[in-house]
Amino acid sequence: MQDNGLVGFFEQFLTKTSVFTNKAALQAQYAPGVIQHRDTQITQVANVLAPCLKNERPSNLFIYGKTGTGKTLVTRYTTDQIKNVAEQRQLPVKIVYINCKLKKVADTEYRLMAQLAKEFGKEVPPTGLPTDEVYRIFFSALDKHKQTVVLILDEIDQLVGKAGDELLYNLTRINSELQQAQISIVGISNDLAFTDALDPRVKSSLSEEELVFAPYDALQLQDILRDRASIAFRPNAVEAGVIEKCAARAASDNGDARRALELLRVAGELAERQNMDRIALAHLDIAEETLEKNRVLEFVRIQPKQHQATLYSILNVCAQKSGVFTGEIYDAYQKVCAQTKLRPLTQRRVSDIIAEFDMNGLISAKVISKGRYGRTREIRLAVPPQNCAQMLQLLQEGLALA
Repeated sequence: MQDNGLVGFFEQFLTKTSVFTNKAALQAQYAPGVIQHRDTQITQVANVLAPCLKNERPSNLFIYGKTGTGKTLVTRYTTDQIKNVAEQRQLPVKIVYINCKLKKVADTEYRLMAQLAKEFGKEVPPTGLPTDEVYRIFFSALDKHKQTVVLILDEIDQLVGKAGDELLYNLTRINSELQQAQISIVGISNDLAFTDALDPRVKSSLSEEELVFAPYDALQLQDILRDRASIAFRPNAVEAGVIEKCAARAASDNGDARRALELLRVAGELAERQNMDRIALAHLDIAEETLEKNRVLEFVRIQPKQHQATLYSILNVCAQKSGVFTGEIYDAYQKVCAQTKLRPLTQRRVSDIIAEFDMNGLISAKVISKGRYGRTREIRLAVPPQNCAQMLQLLQEGLALA
């Protein structure tokens, strides 16, 4: 398509009627006015954090659950309400939110502490200072005023995978060094077994209160989709059965509301590209195929570092022979940990991670008996060979092995 043709295409695009009225309502970062089916969780988070409004330090809170279960949405909604009340009443409360998955923000101990110092008005150079000095700058800025700080660390497992749990230990011990301020930590993780690998001192300090978010069921997802669709699309732009089918697909996939919304958004985009004024079931099927192609790589990308190290070991060992055993994987995993400076998990914990990958369909892990030597798993890859090279490259980048 040459320049003149492109101009005509874009002019036509601007004038044609869209199925969308507000596409942002189907995106993960959208904050709805009403959060469906999470009243109990909102109340629980509010009960834990409310003491900050009376200048009392709330307990540290650890929130975990599968992707797309509303953890971040509920936490940010509740803390935004706390912030509003504090501002109206001029209460010394500060809410700080850090997404630990963001590169150059929280991917090292230095960068995280520099970002925290920046939140309190202190600029720290991106490199060059001793880490202890960055801590001192942050502590000094934090303790300058009498205030209660709620620090939200989203994807906290990613932070620990990159920087180790000593950082978390330092954060949970901050209050013993402060004279005026006090800080409470809210950790959010998609990894339900994340705390199992933590140092016991860190685990007990971080998990003073715990909250688990269960997956949404199909009916709950229908309510969420209808609410967002009423904002995102023109009236009558969604054919009958599309919402129900979309919800059913997502419910069978760990009740992931984020995926359900993404599926509906892509279906809408496909309908729009075909100049259709309604979204049909066929658009939903094509949207699912489109998303499925990238799903495995996205799943690999968001895994915690320990899971990535385990999967990297599996791919490397399975590339050399078919049908390998847990012990061989663990030997390779220990070498990866040495290269990446990760603290090795126990063989039992790595075996649990292997079982998770089996459940997610990345591998086939058949339990076999070795007689008096006990039982082990025979592991084979369950993904197409063309995906393995992409997965390896992604893991090398994620583990800084490239």
